[in-house]
This record gives sequence, C-alpha cells and structure tokens, in this order.
Amino acid sequence: MYTSYFGFKESPFNLTPDPRYLFLSPHHREALDHLLYGINERKGFISITGGIGTGKTTLCRALLGQLDESIKSALIFNSFITEKELLEIINQEFGIHLDPGVQTKKEHIDSLNQFLLETFSVGGNAVLLIDEAQNLSDTVLEQIRMLSNLETEKEKLIQIVLVGQSELKELLASSSLRQLNERIMVRYELRPLAHMDVQGYVEHRLVVAGGRGNLRFTNGAFKAIYRYSQGNPRRINAVCDRALLIAYAREKYNISKGMVESAIEEIRGDIAAEHGIKGWPWKRVASSITLLLLLIMIAGFAGWSFREHILGFFSDKQKMAVVTTKDAQLRALETKKPAATIFLDEKTSIVGLFNLYIDKKKEDGNHVNERNVGMISFYIEPKYFMRFKKPFRVLLTHISPSESPSPFPEGVTSNPDSSPRYLLIRKVVADGAIAVDADGKDRHVGRDFFKSYGEQKVTWVYPYEGKRVDLIKGMSTPAVLRVQKTLKKLGYLVELSGIYENATFRCVIKFQNYFGLSPDGIVGPRTRAFFYQLSD
Repeated sequence: MYTSYFGFKESPFNLTPDPRYLFLSPHHREALDHLLYGINERKGFISITGGIGTGKTTLCRALLGQLDESIKSALIFNSFITEKELLEIINQEFGIHLDPGVQTKKEHIDSLNQFLLETFSVGGNAVLLIDEAQNLSDTVLEQIRMLSNLETEKEKLIQIVLVGQSELKELLASSSLRQLNERIMVRYELRPLAHMDVQGYVEHRLVVAGGRGNLRFTNGAFKAIYRYSQGNPRRINAVCDRALLIAYAREKYNISKGMVESAIEEIRGDIAAEHGIKGWPWKRVASSITLLLLLIMIAGFAGWSFREHILGFFSDKQKMAVVTTKDAQLRALETKKPAATIFLDEKTSIVGLFNLYIDKKKEDGNHVNERNVGMISFYIEPKYFMRFKKPFRVLLTHISPSESPSPFPEGVTSNPDSSPRYLLIRKVVADGAIAVDADGKDRHVGRDFFKSYGEQKVTWVYPYEGKRVDLIKGMSTPAVLRVQKTLKKLGYLVELSGIYENATFRCVIKFQNYFGLSPDGIVGPRTRAFFYQLSD
C-alpha cells in the first residue's frame, strides 16, 4: 500500500526470511562466521540457537547463498518428521535419484553414503541444514547422529547444522542425547540486536527495498522501536511496517516517535482484541466523560458572556501580527544569507553519500550499476578513518550549540540544535578533509577538529557480492590474490601467490587488530569492506 508512496520497489519490512535483507550485526556476523568455519573445516556438527524472531531462518537462507559451488546443500524446514521421512527428504534435497524399489532406511543411507563419497572424491563438501530443530524427536536426532558416522579416516563427509530456538540447547543437554551433544564442535547463541544496531538495521532494509533516501526515522523513533522490540528483528519489522502505514495515511516522510508509539499501540491493540479486554474500569471512564462535558458547557457560557472582549483581543493581535510579519520580511531582505550548515540530517546525508559513491565510481571509470550495494557502519576513531580513500559520513554525537570549532570554513556554524548530525566527507586531504554542506558545496574541515572527538560511527557505501564465500587459511582463489595485492599496497609483507598461507593469515590478523575488527584471520564482509575503503 505504502511502497509506491515512499518509492520502494517492495515492502522493506516483510516477515519472510529473504537473505537479501540480512543485516550483519556483530552477533549475526559472528554466527555466520561460525557456520562457515564449521562447514569449511569439516567439523561435523554445528549448532545455532536463539530466541524467536532473532533472524535464524534468514541467516540460514543467507548461508546457502554464500556457499561455494563445490558444496552441496540440503535444507529441512519441516522438523515434525519420522526417521524414514528424514532420510527421504535428505536424499531428495541432495538430488539423489533412487530406484522406485528403495524402501528401507538402510537403502536410503547406502545411497546417501555413495553420493557423499563421490562428492568428496572431486574435492566437494556436503551440508545438511535443519531449521526448527528443537521440534525433532529423540529418535530422529539419534538418526542424525548416526549420519555423522559417514566419514573417511580423516574427514567428515557431511556437515550437519542444527538451527533452533533456545529450547534446543536444553534438548541436547538431556541424558538421552549426550552422545550427540558431545559431537557438536561449533556452537553459537544468536542474540538480539544491540541498541546501536537498530538504526543500521532499519536503514539497511530501506536501502535494499529500493528507498530513495526521502524517508527518515527520528532518533526518538529509533529509541521507541528499541524499547518495544528489545532488539528483536521480527518485532522491529512489525512496528516499522505499521509506522510506515501511519506515515502514509498522514502523508508524512518523517517517522516520529509519536508515530512509532501509535504503531506499538495498534499492534498491542490487535493482540488485546484477539484475547479480549478484561477488567477495564468503565465506571471511572464514564465519570471522566461526564466531567469533561460539564467543563465544556461552562467554558461555552463564559465565552459567550465575554465575546466582545475576546473578539477585540484577537483583532488587535491580528493587526500586530501583520506589522510584525512585514518588519521581519524587510529585515530578511536586508540580511545577507549565511553559508549553508556543514552538519547534515539523516536523510540528506544518506542521499548525499550514495551520490558521492556514484560520482566516485564515474571518476574512477567504473560502472555504477552493481546489483548488491548497501551501507556498512563501524565505530572507529578519527585516526583510522582519516586514511580512507572513498566517500563516507561521520555521525557526530557530541556537538552542542555553544561549540564553534575553529577548523570550519568562514560562515559555517556549529550544530544549531542538539539532534544528531552528520559530516559528509567527499575525500580526505593532507590537512583534514573535504566535506559537503547542505547546499552541496565543498568545505574544508581541519584535521584538528576530528582529533577533538573520540570514537564515532562511520558509514560508507559498500558494493558486495551476492554469492560470497569467506576467505580462510588454505584457500587458493583469485579473491585471495586481490586481498594480497591490497595488503601489499598497505605496506604488509606478503607474497602475491593467490594462496591463503600462514604469512597472509598473520597479515590479515594484524590488519584486523589495527582497525578493531575481530582478529579471526577470516576475510569476511566487514574485513572486505575495510579493504575496499582503503584501496585506491
């Protein structure tokens, strides 16, 4: 309903697990890293648990889209199945063609084992991913454990990922499943989004849906969203979807705190309507309505009695307003228009950031129609982002109206109010940076200004691959060679071999440590984003 009004290609807050909308918060990034590590290193069993609506299913869909073509995958999302149905679905998902006469569990297992051996012989891997695993019966879980016995002398032939709600941990901890629980080598508990990630989550979904930057959530709106959702993505989607509907009905493009609170009340009202409203103090409400009507009647009689005085008062005020307006217009004509502010709001900074990205791509002679383009944010200190090579924006959270930083160009004032403001940086120069003001003009900002602030939220546009494979030690791909070339340009001592050996692994860890990334030696999206930002 509201998609065309806001310029979206599709609804940004659908509850379906679309992997394009996966927002890689630190928790989701770590969960994905655990999954990829367990699969690539052939750890056998992997367990991912989390509360309802934390994004587990979306994470699973995204994982399948990022696996290498040599990795065969099978996804089971219906966990209310028998042992035989489990084997039948696994073979069907792997594309194993069985003879019509195959009936027994042994025949299904033999066919699966033959498929796994053939896959392994050509350097491939196989992944079985089971969603909603907390609903599996003990007998089916025991059958899954037996599948892990399909292995060579050194390697597991199949990697089994169990994804489920927090109850899955309790289920696996039971004495009857102790053998299965001991085989799980990689575990991760997926937690809700932190307060600081809610804004990034919402903005990410708006961009993926095709938003043009004309829709803005206020800071009060984000706070209200977090208070209600406590960082649960499913709740965030529900309240944002309802808030956009309210904004559409009111023909607004700014989502305020009041709109979010109205959306929350509507959602809670729907829930209350389903269960019935009990214990409402109707007598107290009726008394309040009676008192209100009485006050309105008294006010009406008083207004009629003093109508001449009241009309005269408003007539005088109208004359004064006309004179005051004329004086103000004359003074405005005599006053020289001040320079545009260098502090931008959320909407202006997002639109400007994407425009700078396109300008930079054209300047470099590259195409600008990447299929996967989004924003990525980090909390880092100025000494790091002053080394950037691509446009970015900085959220300055400690600007006050009384400040007047000297490094600003003539005529540029500080933040006129206490709301968050952004600096949109076109490029970094030797003595500071070139920022873009509200009129789109370049303004020089001195390096000393950035030094006066601590860690800030920095965001830039990052083109990423739709089907991505994280780089880990031992891999040999063209992507590894590109990483080595970037490291070498940054001053790291690496050989351009295209092989992810120990020397490259150590350099990646040093790079991650320096920029405050998780020093795991895995070149994932966040590390890639930094390589992109620091490369010419």
